Amino acid sequence: MMNKLKGLVVEEQGQGMTEYALILGVLAIGVVAVLITLGDTIVAKFQEVVANLNGTASGS
Repeated sequence: MMNKLKGLVVEEQGQGMTEYALILGVLAIGVVAVLITLGDTIVAKFQEVVANLNGTASGS
């Protein structure tokens, strides 16, 4: 069992894929954090744009 674990650490095949997966995970967490933080503001801006395209006042 220990030899298999050592082989996983020493073996470099697949290392690049793991690094890309970690980067993708960090980016996904960042995007979710931004959407949670700015979600209401983004929705309000889209509603304002839609209202302006329809020719109505947005009320803000």
